[in-house]
Formats: sequence, C-alpha cells, structure tokens
Amino acid sequence: MSSPAVFEDPRLAALDGFRVEIDEARERADVILDRPPLNVVSMPQRDQLRLVFESLDENSRVRIIVLRAIGEHFSSGGNIKGFLEARPETVSKLAWNIAAPARCSKPVIAANRGFCFGVGFEVSLACDFRIVSETGFYALPEQRLGQIPGSGGSARLQKIIGITRTKDIVMRSRRIPAKQAHEWGIATELVPDAKLETATDALVDELRAFSPLAQRTAKKLLNDTEDAMLTTAIELEGHCYSRLRQSDDFREGVEAFHAKRPAKFTGT
Repeated sequence: MSSPAVFEDPRLAALDGFRVEIDEARERADVILDRPPLNVVSMPQRDQLRLVFESLDENSRVRIIVLRAIGEHFSSGGNIKGFLEARPETVSKLAWNIAAPARCSKPVIAANRGFCFGVGFEVSLACDFRIVSETGFYALPEQRLGQIPGSGGSARLQKIIGITRTKDIVMRSRRIPAKQAHEWGIATELVPDAKLETATDALVDELRAFSPLAQRTAKKLLNDTEDAMLTTAIELEGHCYSRLRQSDDFREGVEAFHAKRPAKFTGT
C-alpha cells in the first residue's frame, strides 16, 4: 500500500478525496476515489489526480493503473459550488487535468459502478478501458445547471459514439444505463456488480503479460492518430512497427512463440 509520502511533490502531502495503493508484486497502482457516499470530486482534487497520474507514469514499479472508487457509486460528479468559487485560471485547466489518464503512457483501467456522472464520466472516458457493472449509469448532466461539460466529456464521447448519440446524451442530460453504454461502445466490458473487481483483476493480469514497450507504443500511436488521415495513420504505424522491430521484447516474443513457451518481456 502506498502513502502520500511516496509522492515527492508537496502538493500531494494530503490527498483530497482519494488515495493511492501500489501492489509491487502485481506491478499495479490503484487510484481510489474515497469520499463516500457519492465520491464528489473537489476542485483541488482534480489537480492532485493529474499530479498522481504523472508521478505513477514515472514509477518503474507500476505497469498498470486502475481508477476505481469506494462504495456503490463511482462518482456523482464535481463539487457544484466549487465552480462558482474557482478562479478563471483554475477552470481553464479542468480538461487538461482530467486528461491525465490519456496522456499517461501506461494502460489505465476505469472500474465503474453506480453513478458515473459529470467529471466522474469524463475522467473515465480519458482512461483506456472502462469496465462497468450492471448497476452503472453514465451521464453528463451539466445542461441542468445551465452549463456544458468542461473537462473533455462531450468531445471524447463524440469520438466514441458519434454526434447524434452525443447530442442525445449531452443536450438532454440523459442517463445511459450500463447495458446501453456497452452496446454503444462507451464501456469496454459489462459485468455483474459482484464481478467488477474480479474482471478488473483479470484485465490487469492480461495486460501485464504483454510487452510494456509495445503497450506504450500502441497507446501513443492510437491516441496520436485518432484525428489523422488514414494515410498518415498508416505511415505512423509503419514507423512505430519498424522501431519495435529492433526491440529485445520483439525478439523475445518471436523466440517464445517458436519455442512454445510464455514470453518474458522486459520493456526494452
């Protein structure tokens, strides 16, 4: 288990509304929202989450990061009053802070159950995988406050499900149940509520079996080419493939395949 002392940045001396646990044996870090019952995300917490993801990205003991929450609900969203109290400079950084899981070079898994609203939904959309339990509901309810999503939610959602469905969710402040979210491609996997932790553990172990170098390369390539023309994306894919061709991990993967044994990747 990790304590705030693990982080050198003094701004992380006391984590606001969440904690971090590191399991070195499984090369796993858990970022755990822990402000029951609804895990409301405060304004200072957003910047701390960014700093934590940046720190974990540099931590050689960590291969996989899991974002999860305590209790029946992942998060009902942000502290509404905090938006009126925050300085313009703070508000302008909302999307940058919440995009930290996407910028992180390591695979990030969001484990969602219950309410996953507002910034809770937005930070989950910034993760690489979303495992949702059958109790889950996703929503961007900002229209009810006379606002729009401000942390990248509508933009990321539109990339995933298209403009028509995104307008339906954003402009009507609709709550999307887990089953529908999975059918639409918002969630990677749909599981019974009691199986959420087990499914998350299984995905962590699955991802750890791959080359960390290949994983980092795949994530960056897919992120960088999301808006690229097809010809550009194929060109960049070729350059990435060529670089990995020279890696120790690729040689190990080929040799393990022919020897019919599990590969032992080192990330080099």
